[in-house]
Amino acid sequence: MLLIIGLRYIRKINYLVTEAKMKDCKLSRRKFLKYSGAVGATLLAGTGLTGCLQENKPSQTTKTLKAGGSSTVYPIASDAQGVWQANPPADDEEYWGPGQYGIDTDKNLADYWSGLYGFEEPFSITIALSHSGTGLTNLKDGLLDIADASAPVTAELDLSQSGYDKFEDHVVGFDGQPIVVSREVYEHGIDKLTLDQVAEIYGEGSDINNWEQLGGPDKEIQVVGRASGSGTDTSFRKNVLGDPKADMRSDIVRKGQNQQVQTLVGNSDNAIAYCAINFVLQDGRVPSIGLETEDTIYAIESIQDRFSDSNKKVMGLGASEYPLSRELHMYTYEGTDDREAAFLRMILSEFGQENFVKPNDYFKLSEERRKEEIDKLASPKQ
Repeated sequence: MLLIIGLRYIRKINYLVTEAKMKDCKLSRRKFLKYSGAVGATLLAGTGLTGCLQENKPSQTTKTLKAGGSSTVYPIASDAQGVWQANPPADDEEYWGPGQYGIDTDKNLADYWSGLYGFEEPFSITIALSHSGTGLTNLKDGLLDIADASAPVTAELDLSQSGYDKFEDHVVGFDGQPIVVSREVYEHGIDKLTLDQVAEIYGEGSDINNWEQLGGPDKEIQVVGRASGSGTDTSFRKNVLGDPKADMRSDIVRKGQNQQVQTLVGNSDNAIAYCAINFVLQDGRVPSIGLETEDTIYAIESIQDRFSDSNKKVMGLGASEYPLSRELHMYTYEGTDDREAAFLRMILSEFGQENFVKPNDYFKLSEERRKEEIDKLASPKQ
């Protein structure tokens, strides 16, 4: 077990170092502490070993909250878990500072949020990294308390309506799913594609195989996608191809996690991919491109000036009309207990949206939607 934890620690730190190299920058103290501080808490859900460990380990304490699933939602959940475990004091304005958010308390972070539900001391939280389908299945099977998902359970699992009704959906933010390409492709003029072109590239039986066909370099297109069963893949099929189970071309290079897609595209000179917006390296090796529809070009803010001369509207990926916009979910099962409610309430609070959703380049909930999601939770006991 110590060896497994050690290996996961190395992999996680290696991911941070790789990301920093791609961005040609140093790791921030904030990001390093959040990620490295949470390493020992990483579960093995989705690796094929979780079931074996579950059968042989002693009964779990009710104070441990287990979450896992989507690699898209993972940065939000992991950042929240890392700060929860560190439990900073109220005068730490970088990581907590409740007065900045209209919260009147002198308690440490985890003491405050868990105390709202009557816990005398904070419970521990662990976060697993796999993908949406695995997380939802593990939640249903009792291996997790919260399943992170970047697509709705109805698109991920084949269940009866009564089966779906056992899942409680908590939306914690929005993702404007981008289309990314290798740096060499971007610099050769492919800074936008139409929605129809993206659909043609990924669709079954596609005959678009060279960037030259789209006005780019004379290079074969390396088509990259997420693994079947991931929320990112399900959302892409639904939003681009019209059906969450739509058939796609057979030669797609599929990766299980957004981190792996980012690495593959960054190390290639001819790739196209879809991923979560958190994994774009716009000034590095994984730039996003604009997506053009009949009357609008959607693009991240830093490249919108490229399209200012167009006769079309230019909007950001956070626009509700963006074709690849999607909700980010954290599901509970057969109700939401006090541990789950405390953790979710923190993420849904103004503090959580500002510190866990926005810094990961996802889009915060509107005040109306935030209230709607908070109202799903049991009222605090204190």
